[in-house]
Amino acid sequence: MSTKEKSLNFIEQIIEEDLKNGLPNDKLHFRFPPEPNGYLHVGHASAICLNFGLGLDYNAPVNLRFDDTNPAKEEQEFVDAIKKDVSWLGYTWTEEVYASDYFQQLYDWAVSLIKNGKAYVDNQSSEEMAKQKGTPTQAGVDSPNRNRSIAENLDLFERMKNGEFEEGSHILRAKIDMSSSNMLMRDPIIYRIIKKTHHRTGNDWCIYPMYDWAHGESDYIEQISHSFCTLEFLPHRELYDWFLDQIVDPNKIRPKQREFARRNLSHTVVSKRKLLQLVQEGHVTAWDDPRMSTLSGMRRRGYTPAAIRNFAHTIGIAKRENLIDVSLLEFCVREDLNKITPRVMAVLDPVKLVITNYPDGEVEWLEAENNPEEEVMTYRKLPFSKELYIERDDFMENANSKYFRLTLGKEVRLKNAYIIQGQHTVKDSDGNILEIHATYDPDTRSGSGSEASKRKVKGTIHWVSVPHAIEAEIRVYDRLFTHENPDGNKEVDFKEYINPNSLQVIKGYLEPSLASAQPGDKFQFQRLGYFCVDQDSTESELVWNKTVGLRDTWAKLDAK
Repeated sequence: MSTKEKSLNFIEQIIEEDLKNGLPNDKLHFRFPPEPNGYLHVGHASAICLNFGLGLDYNAPVNLRFDDTNPAKEEQEFVDAIKKDVSWLGYTWTEEVYASDYFQQLYDWAVSLIKNGKAYVDNQSSEEMAKQKGTPTQAGVDSPNRNRSIAENLDLFERMKNGEFEEGSHILRAKIDMSSSNMLMRDPIIYRIIKKTHHRTGNDWCIYPMYDWAHGESDYIEQISHSFCTLEFLPHRELYDWFLDQIVDPNKIRPKQREFARRNLSHTVVSKRKLLQLVQEGHVTAWDDPRMSTLSGMRRRGYTPAAIRNFAHTIGIAKRENLIDVSLLEFCVREDLNKITPRVMAVLDPVKLVITNYPDGEVEWLEAENNPEEEVMTYRKLPFSKELYIERDDFMENANSKYFRLTLGKEVRLKNAYIIQGQHTVKDSDGNILEIHATYDPDTRSGSGSEASKRKVKGTIHWVSVPHAIEAEIRVYDRLFTHENPDGNKEVDFKEYINPNSLQVIKGYLEPSLASAQPGDKFQFQRLGYFCVDQDSTESELVWNKTVGLRDTWAKLDAK
C-alpha cells in the first residue's frame, strides 16, 4: 500500500493477499455501484469512502457505475444527485459508467446461456413459481417449462425483447439447481419485462436484466478486480460466481465479490424505501431535508465532507452489523466545524438589555476575533450601543451563588465589550420581563489594556446591538426519531417513533457582519452551536439551520 504502516482491515488484507498471490498491482480496479432510485444516505458514505479510499491507497482506478436496470424506479434526478454527493465528499471517479451501457452485451450473453441449455423462458404466474421454489429445508420443484427446447426458448426470449408479451407474463430464468441449499440458486430470474421509459435508453428495451445478472457481468466487462458490497449480498456470491463461470475468459481478470457489514446509525433510518415514504407522506420537506440521513440533507444542515469521511474512517469496516450512535457522527461534525468556522454572535431567545449610563445615540465599533483556532488571527468589528439583546436565560432575577451570568447587583462581562452590573428590570402587567437595566464600567473594555479591563468576573455572555441586529429565521433541528433504532422492531411501524419536536422555527437576531452570508456558509454562534445559511435564504431574509450544538445534549437525556 502507498499508505504509512497501519493495521489493515479485513478488506485490505484480502487485497494484500491477492497481490502476494500474483495479482498485478496495475490490475487493481474498484467501483461504487449505486442504483439511481433515490438519494444517497450516510450508509452509502461508508461504501463510497471504502472504495474511493482504496483507490487512493493503491493508486487504482475507481468507477462510478449506475445500476440502472429498473426504469420503473430510476430517474435522472437521482443520477445527478448521486454524482453531486460523491464529488462533494471529495472523490473523483475514473469512469462514469452505467449498467445500461452493457444492455446489448448482457442480452447476447443471455442468448448464449439459452443456446448452451442453461436458461429458459418461463410463463407461469409468480404464485405458481413461488410454490415450486420450496423452502430452505425442502427442495424445489422443476418448472414444467424447464425443459423447453432451445429453439423455443430463443424464439420466446426474442419475442419478449420485441415487446410481444405483457409485463409479468414471461421471464428468463437461469437453469441451475432447484434443490440447491441456497434458495437464490433455484433457477433465478435473469430478465423480466418492464414497459417503462428508461432515463438513458428511452424505449429501446422492454426487457431488463436483474441485479444479480447485471452486477457481476458489469464488473467483468469493466475488469473490476474486487467487488465489495454489504453483508446481505453474501448469499448472492454463489450466484455471482456461477454467472461469471458462464462467460469468463481465463486470460482476463475475474472479479471477486466480498462483503462487509452495513453500519446502521441510531435515531434514523437508511432504507431508501422508508426515506421515500417520509418524503411522500410529508413527514419531511424533501430528500434534502436537514433531518434526513441523506448526504444532501446533511450537506444542507451544515455537515462537512471532512466530518463524514472522518466518521467513516472512525467506525471502520467490519464483518458484523452494529448500531452506531449518532453522537459519534455529531462529534466528528463538531470537531471539524470547530477548526474552520468563524465565531459570531447571535441571540435566539432575546430580551432587551439597556445600559443606562451609556451615552444616548453613541455607537462604538469593538474588535472581535474570528476564530481562535486560526494560525493567523483575524478580526472583525462589532457595533456596541446603549440597547442590546441578550439571551433570556442569561439573566436570572433571583439567582443562587452558583449562577454566574447576569443578575441584579452582580457583575458579568459582555463578550468583546465591557463589564456590566444588573440594576433592575421592567416588567409587563403579568410580571414578564421586558427589559433589563444595567450599568457599565467604561474602563473595562476588552483588549484596552487598562487595569480595570483585566478585572476577573466569573461570567461572560454574548449580545447583539439592537439597532444593528439582523432579524433572521432560525431552524432548530433535533433528531428525527425518538427511538435509537426506529427500524429495529418489525412489529412496530417506524413512523411511530417520529419526533414531533424535530423542527422548531424561531426568530433570532444576528450581528450585522452576517448580512453578506451566503447559502452554505457556516459559523459558530458563540455559546449556542454551529449554524449554516440555508438555501431558502433571500437577499432580504436569511434562513439558518442549526447544524449541531456545542456539546451532546442527548447524552444526558439518554442517561435519564
